[in-house]
Amino acid sequence: MSNLEVGIVGLPNVGKSTLFNAITKAGAEAANYPFCTIEPNVGVVAVPDPRLEVLHNMYNSKKTTPASVRFVDIAGLVKGASKGEGLGNKFLEHIRQVDAIAHVVRCFEDSDITHVEGSIDPIRDIDIIQTELCLADLEIVEKRMMKLAKIAKSGSKEARVEDAILRRIKASLDEARPAREVDLTDDEREMIKEMNLLTLKPTLYVANVAEDEIADADNNPYVQRVREFAQKEGAEVVAISARVESEIAELDPEEAKAFLEDLGADESGLDKLIKAAFDLLGLMTFLTAGPDECRAWTIRKGTTAPKAAGKIHTDFERGFIRAEIVSYEDLIAAGSVGAAREKGQVRLEGKDYIMQDGDVTNFRFNV
Repeated sequence: MSNLEVGIVGLPNVGKSTLFNAITKAGAEAANYPFCTIEPNVGVVAVPDPRLEVLHNMYNSKKTTPASVRFVDIAGLVKGASKGEGLGNKFLEHIRQVDAIAHVVRCFEDSDITHVEGSIDPIRDIDIIQTELCLADLEIVEKRMMKLAKIAKSGSKEARVEDAILRRIKASLDEARPAREVDLTDDEREMIKEMNLLTLKPTLYVANVAEDEIADADNNPYVQRVREFAQKEGAEVVAISARVESEIAELDPEEAKAFLEDLGADESGLDKLIKAAFDLLGLMTFLTAGPDECRAWTIRKGTTAPKAAGKIHTDFERGFIRAEIVSYEDLIAAGSVGAAREKGQVRLEGKDYIMQDGDVTNFRFNV
């Protein structure tokens, strides 16, 4: 995978745009990205990783490149979006390609900001969006089933198997229950992967709270309700204040840190959101370091060394010989690669090695 992509959904006036604008501003500061805001609705931000700065100083690198996350903003989602209300349908297509969905839910009272449904009720809001996503998927599933019916007539066994999977998914979608609640094997998921069903994507909920509730968000009754709801589907909830995020985006790192401390928070909501997305998708980071560049690379947990090498360049994977690896902790404790080598902490790993988070790696290859 290249960048991790997260689609942001939510009703109007829940704080989705405020959050997205904060993300885009934060992204605009990540100057290494030529692709910072590609389209009006895509923002790219660096994945927070303090290890990179330490390596940068150790190697005196010319440049440092963090891993990054792309956030795709889906505007125009209202009741009836799947039928083309608002700008719904057009925007739903934008998130077919994302890896995960962040569903922003309003958990704050504010008489100045009207709610499209007239009151604050996060569970009702979640249901509205979920129904729209289910209806959009249902349309795709039904079209595919019509195609499969024709293919099955020619005796295709595969078409019959796929049809059986889609029937189970359709039954769930008909009841406005997301496809991710259907128990599918890895092979079954692989078979329908190309359809990019929205409700099959891993989802986390972003509870948007008032500025003064950020340190104590768990006591907010709306947040508690969202957590109870999310628990039933095994989903994660991140409580943030979109307004705080937009203020942080205007500050330099030192000021932002002091501002968060004043609010009683230890990290920004955006950082929490990125970490939650990484956990949700089972991602981790390995590192490369040298005088030219220090860089973080995103891979799935369980990735082998040759596959990780392929992230850097396909030639590295094709001609993989072995990986020279030292764990970040060992390297920092030793003070240099030379010292870590003397202690026997630099290992040579082969094709079967499973990469670990924080592996500082040098790949040897021959093409």
